[in-house]
Amino acid sequence: MRLHTYEWGTGDRTAVLVHGIMSDHRTWRRVGPALAARGYRVIGVDLRGHGRSGRDEYGAHLFADDLVETLPPGIELALGHSLGALALSLAVERLAPARVVYSDPAWALGDIELDAALLVAFRSASRADIASLNPRWEAEDVDLELATLNLWDPGTALSLSGAEAVNRIPERAVVPSLVQIADPSDFVSEPLRQKLEGSGFEVRTVAGAGHSIHRDDFDGFMKSLEGWS
Repeated sequence: MRLHTYEWGTGDRTAVLVHGIMSDHRTWRRVGPALAARGYRVIGVDLRGHGRSGRDEYGAHLFADDLVETLPPGIELALGHSLGALALSLAVERLAPARVVYSDPAWALGDIELDAALLVAFRSASRADIASLNPRWEAEDVDLELATLNLWDPGTALSLSGAEAVNRIPERAVVPSLVQIADPSDFVSEPLRQKLEGSGFEVRTVAGAGHSIHRDDFDGFMKSLEGWS
């Protein structure tokens, strides 16, 4: 499936941004322009079942296949958050970016006992609910979360639960790879961190940030990218 995309900037280098579950390209409202200011043409995608992209069957490998079908060759920097990081890791050998950043990746779903029903129920969350759960978010991010929830197909969450809630931890870093993790991270445990570091990944923690690092602490998120962006 070819995905809906949004672009910031017209630089000679290409960066791609892949959002997490329940979101779409608008989650990168600050990151996209910041990378464009560094000389990138930045492409943000809406994964299938999210934003303005199509609805169909769902699954981790389908999310990855869509990235390969949609994104251009010659990517300098690829960055994925949560589900987006999972999809990106399954597509990285085919996309062959020069560098990749996985932000609090959802690789160990079999360990965290993902409750898809809770995610589905969250689709009806109020603005107050979202603000309460994310006290460090700016008001615009809370409003955007409401908007993206309205466009999100909960079937995407159901496709990652049950028998599909398995661990998809990469065996090695196939391109230079940074794993950026929250503090603490529900998705990257200390044993997993050690495993990743032993497999060729650089791992950096953004102190005090929650799962959506780029919305919890934008400055900390960008600082964590030093040497990678």
